[in-house]
Amino acid sequence: MSDKDILLIEDNLDDVELTRIAFTEAGIAHRLMVVSDGAAALDYLFARGQYADRDPLELPSIILLDLNLPKVDGREVLQAIRDNLVTKTLPVVVLTTSAEPFDVEASYALGANSYIQKPVDFEQFVGAVKQIGLYWLVLNRPRQE
Repeated sequence: MSDKDILLIEDNLDDVELTRIAFTEAGIAHRLMVVSDGAAALDYLFARGQYADRDPLELPSIILLDLNLPKVDGREVLQAIRDNLVTKTLPVVVLTTSAEPFDVEASYALGANSYIQKPVDFEQFVGAVKQIGLYWLVLNRPRQE
């Protein structure tokens, strides 16, 4: 299993904390890197702005992306990830409260690897995080560049 970071792009501090707790309870030891808006996410991924000193080739093992973000919307973040040669194959799991069919379809059309609606119940959320970790961090074989 890779020890690369998991990038969580989430503006709700309660959801960030729940995600941290859920990853701990799920036994996922990867470091959770959190950015709270779409602009910061793009800066992080493309090593610019406040993240200019970061190695742009040190990419996260997976991105957990909320859709409704300040500054740059999650859909735009996903589009930018897919449009860039370095990041286009990164696994992106949309993890959002929206169950709107439009959001689901738009996310897949933009290249999301998975779409998960955040469960309201904490135990269900921990279960979802365990499944994300098991599939994307253990079972999935990433494309070799």
